[in-house]
Order: sequence, then C-alpha cells, then structure tokens
Amino acid sequence: MDEDWTLATRTVALGRPAHEPGAPVNPPLELSSTFVAGGDPVYGRAGNRTWDAFEQTLGALEGGRCLAFASGMAAVAAVLSLVPRGGVVVAPDGAYNTTLSLLESFESDGTLRELRRVDPADLDAVVGALPGADLVWLESPTNPLLEVADLAGIAAAAHDAAAIVVCDNTFATPVGQRPLGLGVDVTVHSVTKYLAGHSDVLLGAAVTDHPELAERLRTHRTLHGAIPGPHETWLALRGMRTLALRVERASANAAELARRLRGHPAVSRVRYPGVGAIVSIEVAGGPEAADRVCAATQLWTHATSLGGVESLLERRRRHPNEPLVVPAELVRLSVGIEDVDDLWRDLDQALRGI
Repeated sequence: MDEDWTLATRTVALGRPAHEPGAPVNPPLELSSTFVAGGDPVYGRAGNRTWDAFEQTLGALEGGRCLAFASGMAAVAAVLSLVPRGGVVVAPDGAYNTTLSLLESFESDGTLRELRRVDPADLDAVVGALPGADLVWLESPTNPLLEVADLAGIAAAAHDAAAIVVCDNTFATPVGQRPLGLGVDVTVHSVTKYLAGHSDVLLGAAVTDHPELAERLRTHRTLHGAIPGPHETWLALRGMRTLALRVERASANAAELARRLRGHPAVSRVRYPGVGAIVSIEVAGGPEAADRVCAATQLWTHATSLGGVESLLERRRRHPNEPLVVPAELVRLSVGIEDVDDLWRDLDQALRGI
C-alpha cells in the first residue's frame, strides 16, 4: 500500500486481489462454511476471505485492526465484553438508544456495577466521572443531539484513570475523523449506515490498534458466533468504494439545508455541528407538529436508520427507549445525495403545512 495515498484513494484501492494477469479486479465472494484441512481458514465461523478484504480496507481507513460483526449492535456487545463483570462504564446521557438500553440492562442484571451518564460535550463532567471507571463509551457527534466530544482530551484523562476508551464513529466515518489517532482505543461502526451506504446490509465492525484488545474481540466473535455473512460483507465493501464521494455530497447538502432551516419559521432550533450529513431540528408546535412533518414529505422517507444515499427523517422520541434528554419535537434528518433544491422544496412544504 502506498503510504501517500489519500483516504479517498484507499477506499477504492484496498482489499483487492493482486494485480496479476487474469486476476479479477474485485475480491471473490466466498460462499463456503467448510474448508479443506491444512490451511486457513479452518471453519466458516472463524474466518472467511471475503471478511479479510473488508477488514483490510476498513482497518487501513481507521488506522488499526478491523473485525467485522453481524451487526452494529453485535460489535457494540463485543466491545462491552471488555468490561470486567461488576465494572463501571461512563457513557453519554444522550446517545444511540439501543446502545444505552444494552448498558442499562447490564446495570440492572449486575453485569455492571454502575453506569454513569454524562454530557459528552462537557469535558470536566466526563473527567469527573472517571475515577474507578473501566470503560468510557463515546459518540462524537452524538445520536441524535449532535454533541461533539473532545476525544483527545477525554482519552488522555481516561488513560490516566486506567480506563478503555471507545468511540462509535458511525456518524463521522473515517472521512470525518479517525479516533484511534486521537488516543481512542477502539472505534465501532454500524457498517449498515454510511460505510455500506445503500440501506441493504446489516453489518458492524470494531477497529483497534491494540493487539491484545483485537485478540479478545476476535475470541468473543468466534465463541459467541456474531459473525457477518460473506454476502453482506462483500456488499459492504462494494458500498465502501464510494464512501468519500457519498459523504462529500451528503455533507454539502446537509450544510446547505442547515443554513436554510435556521431561518425557517416552523423550526425552533437547528442542531448541526458543522460537519457530516446529519441535521437535527426541533419543530415549532411540539411533537404532534413534528409527526405531521414526517408524514407530509414525498421525497424524504419517514424511516429509522441513516447513512444511505436516500434522505430519511424521523422523530426520535417516537421510540420508547429514546433518552429523555432528546426533545420530543426533535426530528433527525439523514441527508442523502439527491439534489439539494429538491430536498429543500419537499422539506419546506412539509414544514409549512403544519
């Protein structure tokens, strides 16, 4: 690999067969659970050459060793297995609801002694929660409040407290930030979202530059069976080839929509950190008005999830496990790659109709 290659080039060039006469340009889709003895892989739950191509590519983008999992939550669960039984985890008070629900279930059943919830954008609050912590879970930006954490500052303080630092990098993607280079120990992705990029794959990944942590995560994956399907992994790698282009276009659309929305009479607040393709708005008129907006769009799709080429929107507090710090009238916009003026006209008419 050429060390001078940019990230955009790496997304296209890595994880491919060697340039030899007659070789395929794309890696093969290896559909086999069983392998002839005496080589590697040994068995389909332990390895697959289609995984290898995907993991090589994402690992290089993030700067560590990548392991693919059956879903984003499978990767989350594997990483949380690094916490000793009876341990302490520090996590955002507003973050992806299923991650928080899993952490809360661990606290309820005694797997965790304590779950400490903090505002991740408040460095002092995070540092104050660190004594005795085993792991710090971060999102930056957070889902769906779009708060930004000082990853380097938190990582340094957490390491002084002997805690592992994890960052869910789904929203930012390696295009936006590389947390391992800021001192984070493990990054997690819902590959379902931006990396795969086409709303047709369930997949997750964890990346670390610590060999011991990588081996623990690999052992967890093999023993617990949270392995990705070869076809899904192949599709995710194909989707990742256009990651840089998709994120660039969607982010430009999001920045323009955020600018226009700040002056809209039906919007009481716009949350946008200045980067990325997610915008959250608070709709004037409350949750009922927000629901009407989501029901009135024609180009935007009212659906959960994010990161695909198409634009999605939803009121997040419609989910019963959404954190209460999320305003009831908040609508999360996952901005896609459509023409920005078409997106604006559709969203504007829905907002004006409430």
